[in-house]
Amino acid sequence: MNLQSTRTQCALGFIGAGKLAGSVIRGLLLNNFCPPDQIIASQPIDDLRAELQAETGIRVTTSNAEVVAAADTILIGVKPTVVLPVIKETAPAIRDKLVISLAAGIRLSSMEELADARFLRVMTNTPSAIGRGASALAPGARSTAEDIACAAGIFGAIGVVVRLTDGEIDAVTALAGSGPAFVYSVIEALAAGGVKTGLPGDVALRLATQTVLGASQLAAESGSSPEELRRMVITPGGTTAAGLAAMETHRTAEGLIAAVEAAADRGREMAQPSAS
Repeated sequence: MNLQSTRTQCALGFIGAGKLAGSVIRGLLLNNFCPPDQIIASQPIDDLRAELQAETGIRVTTSNAEVVAAADTILIGVKPTVVLPVIKETAPAIRDKLVISLAAGIRLSSMEELADARFLRVMTNTPSAIGRGASALAPGARSTAEDIACAAGIFGAIGVVVRLTDGEIDAVTALAGSGPAFVYSVIEALAAGGVKTGLPGDVALRLATQTVLGASQLAAESGSSPEELRRMVITPGGTTAAGLAAMETHRTAEGLIAAVEAAADRGREMAQPSAS
């Protein structure tokens, strides 16, 4: 189901502020969700911590305990293998707090076994940094209506957010989380095709990027299906028809479907206790 975003006044604490969590922070500030002094983030790497502080003006630290003490809502943005150790380490301090995990593959039940916090999972992606994120949230057993509204407000401020179940998040990880990388590969391939047919490299890349941007925006705003939009471009026997025929020959669609399936399978593997 789609969720209507609402604003929240709670202070936000990020445990881990790497690529994904950093994108969320940047997007929230870009869209004036809250002032920088309402965000605190822990980051153990000196250069990344200094860069984030200089760029955003938020409070930064090396201490997870400092984040938990300062914030009402905690977002865990560390690598999946580190999520459960972080929860175990901070368990007494996060008791009864809202804790949102951004990690792939770590189930709500595994987190709820370690601490008496109110856990949610959210899978988002790096376009969050420019307010164009695609996010899905899954409530935990202790989540309240206010918790869900708070999470929807945070992620609705940086893009689209939908509500799913914990078991469906693996598919979101594959489609939305990994999806930008697949799209960048499409842009790269389109640009390479332009170069192969005679365009300068910088021109081909600029045109390919804008083409994908424009097509995506039209798909989002027109209310038409991809099939309907595709028919608007095709002239029987024309250039688009020839290109689509080549894509079918090379099984382009099947390759993209397989990419999402492979990423989802890996997400399910990561959810298993024995996964490395």
